[in-house]
Amino acid sequence: MKKKNNRNTKGRIISAAWRLFYKQGYDDTTVEEIIEESETSRGSFYHYFEGKDALLSSLSYLFDEKYEELEESLDDIKGSFEKLMFLNRELFDYIENNISLDLLARLYSSQLVTKGEKHLLDHNRVYYKLLRRIVSEGQQSGELTRDVTVNEIVKTYALCERALLYDWCICDGEYSLKSYAEKQMPMFLWKLKN
Repeated sequence: MKKKNNRNTKGRIISAAWRLFYKQGYDDTTVEEIIEESETSRGSFYHYFEGKDALLSSLSYLFDEKYEELEESLDDIKGSFEKLMFLNRELFDYIENNISLDLLARLYSSQLVTKGEKHLLDHNRVYYKLLRRIVSEGQQSGELTRDVTVNEIVKTYALCERALLYDWCICDGEYSLKSYAEKQMPMFLWKLKN
């Protein structure tokens, strides 16, 4: 039970931080405000994070919470390819409406220069586990090609998402990420279908 409480505490801190970052900007958000918003303690904050900068790499944790929420809707969607498109559409909608471009750009730049763990590439994340399950089901049903491995398909999917996010950031969000991805993702991935 202690592990679940630890995850809840860490999750509350991360969620509160990103709400504040979105609302008032990263630079204008203090650790004290994050502690107050998350209804935790200073000790709890510093138990999980060295400081505010350490929260930048926690965006993948927030995304995984969104994937866990979306996972409940997958049973209503027919076909693995459609499930993948649904996940992309819903996550990009979430990003477009809840994560500032500046913070997303900071996340990507932090992953480029980090010497330690690269959270976006952690294959134990909910994101990768969910994608592997969907792709595996798609291959078993014959909907997705078996010419490449599950891991290669997942890598291609993740690569396409990162490319779209990167482009959206460098274009300063001048277009709808969700709408653009709805057109591009199927074109990028159509060869994976049988």
